[in-house]
Amino acid sequence: MTIRVALFGTGNCGRLALIQLIEDPRFELTAVGVSSADKVGKDAGELAGLDVQTGVAATLGLDAALATKPDCLVYCAMGDTRPVEATADVMAALAAGIDVVGSAPVTWQYPWDFVPDKAIGRLEEAARQGNSSIFITGVDPGFVTDLIPFAFASTCQRIEQIRTMEIADYASYDGKEVMFDVMGFGNEIGELPLLFQPGVLSLAWGTAIRQLAAGLGIEVDEITDAVEQEPAPEDLDVAVGRIKKGTVAALRFEIRGLVGGHPAIVVEHITRLREDLRPDWAQPAQPGGSYRVEITGEPSYAVDICPSSSRGDHNYAAILAAAGRIVNAIPDVIAAVPGLHTTLDLPLGTGKGVYRAPA
Repeated sequence: MTIRVALFGTGNCGRLALIQLIEDPRFELTAVGVSSADKVGKDAGELAGLDVQTGVAATLGLDAALATKPDCLVYCAMGDTRPVEATADVMAALAAGIDVVGSAPVTWQYPWDFVPDKAIGRLEEAARQGNSSIFITGVDPGFVTDLIPFAFASTCQRIEQIRTMEIADYASYDGKEVMFDVMGFGNEIGELPLLFQPGVLSLAWGTAIRQLAAGLGIEVDEITDAVEQEPAPEDLDVAVGRIKKGTVAALRFEIRGLVGGHPAIVVEHITRLREDLRPDWAQPAQPGGSYRVEITGEPSYAVDICPSSSRGDHNYAAILAAAGRIVNAIPDVIAAVPGLHTTLDLPLGTGKGVYRAPA
């Protein structure tokens, strides 16, 4: 029996989730909701970049997608800059009896100790009202900061530190809002964008740190963060436009979960717009970018994750992985008891249903 699914948000992640919702026989696509008027009326196949006609035309806003009464909503609208509105969207779906999986709002990956108890209670009440469930995930924060480190941590006799890293060249990343407004590429050195305002890094990745800590059975006393920026040595032309000489062209940030003053859990990001910038910072395990999980303990591990795709570069492949993690969670979220779910309580994903014989 196919699962009826609607999708809202056809940006970088939503578009790639849409590919699987069209091609995977486990799912029947009921609707595609968009927030841009120029996408309204376009077939889902066109929005996914596929040479197929699905008969499902994009509609404006969320309400029309919910009106098709899907079993599940895949929510991939922007949540970084509109967390309140995104939360209201997913609560509306839950209250209507529709399960939700998605990439936003990111704080709902593991909201405890960050989101006020009253707000968590309202979301869980919406889920109880609709007899529905929600699971929010991604790549980082997402499976690189929970599923993969948990798998290796389960083999250790002792752990002193878990560090997860994204090391990537973002020159080909075409999300202008993320690149300029969130991360501040092209800003003057010292001019801090949304992501680097006091406490925002700790909020954005603190959910991942708290979830890792919960899996390890420890309590984080404090979360701290730090950022470094590096200027462009000359004008750089990248996917989102021109980065002027002297403005931000590379950055490194760390979020540290402290236990007794020791950084027990660390999330580190190194993002460049050209591979030769700051060669003293960590380098990727493959050209363009990779992820790394380092565990210091007995045994210790250094695990490099090198996503690739026949359809795009390392940035495309990383977002594709996030979309796959979201879509493949749908059957387990539908089967789960009503409420808010995380990697800690959902069944281990095994890739069931995604095998295809080579063409």
